[in-house]
Amino acid sequence: MPRQLLLDDLPDLARGAALLGAGGGGDPYIGLLLVTAELERGATITLLDPDEVADDALVVASAFMGAPTVVIEKIPGGDEPVMALRKLELHLGRTADAIIPMECGGLNSMIPLLVAARTGLPIVDGDGMGRAFPELQMETFGVYGVAGSPIAICNERGHVAIIETGHDNASMEWYARAVTVRMGGVAYIAEYPMTGTQVKQTAIHGTLSLALELGRVIRTAHEQHRNPFTALVECLAGTIYRFGHSLLEGKVTDVERQSADGFVRGTARIATFDGLRTVELTFQNEHLMARSGDRLLAVAPDLITVLDAETAFPITTEALRYGQRVRVFVIGTPEIMRTPEALEVFGPRAFGLDEEWTPVEQLVALT
Repeated sequence: MPRQLLLDDLPDLARGAALLGAGGGGDPYIGLLLVTAELERGATITLLDPDEVADDALVVASAFMGAPTVVIEKIPGGDEPVMALRKLELHLGRTADAIIPMECGGLNSMIPLLVAARTGLPIVDGDGMGRAFPELQMETFGVYGVAGSPIAICNERGHVAIIETGHDNASMEWYARAVTVRMGGVAYIAEYPMTGTQVKQTAIHGTLSLALELGRVIRTAHEQHRNPFTALVECLAGTIYRFGHSLLEGKVTDVERQSADGFVRGTARIATFDGLRTVELTFQNEHLMARSGDRLLAVAPDLITVLDAETAFPITTEALRYGQRVRVFVIGTPEIMRTPEALEVFGPRAFGLDEEWTPVEQLVALT
């Protein structure tokens, strides 16, 4: 049954989305402020289960694109993602019946909510990544046959580009990335126009509800004086993700990052407080790999995230700083993201990593 997303839900959803963002997807705080302002003005957001979407409905994915650090410098006004949607509708000659998040992680959980609040369109409780990934073709929509284009790309000046590459979603990403760089490093997009039937078949179901649940679990654990990390592990065990585990607790000893080609790339090192063990994280907007010396601890598409050691609040890659006391926390991925077709698109090799994917629960069992 369709349900309303309430104002009080937003902080929990943002917190859970930051967790599912695997360090990327952008800090949801800016988006949280924008969506909160819309609901305080009387807007409503209706959440639909994928099975509640009409088979012939037109559903469009909404998101921001670019380097998360740039969003901090170029705070959106809120019109940009709506304009991208409207330009895509004009190009298609049809209005959308619903929107869906491109990804459920970070700021890109909030941008579709903003569009829903401003347009009155319902938002589908699901997404195409189950986390955050750095490239547009890395979506289950595309893995299972949906064309990402035509895509509309809009910046804060109202400049818009439409790109059509058919079912060649990797080329769509390549062209769209170049446009985004020319637009100043961040833009807002409407993409993957699809039917309700395709949503049911290709989306990862229930991820907005999951983000809300995970954020609530962290908050209530503090209120009840429970260990939030234990609470997260228990919560994840009953979801399609099934597995959560704390790899290491310690402090950040080094962070190297640079923005180039529309991405933030770098490494972070976290050492135990006694200095006897170190984990190195490799990221491209999102954390992609965790290693301890020669030992692989986790690798995409499994989720690797850094949480504050006391609060369990997620810390994005752009917010990592020397001296922070943190936990490295890993989460397994749903079955829809573990198929050979999916791993070809967003497994380790897709990021240039010389690793074969091994489920994180198996890697943890070996440590």
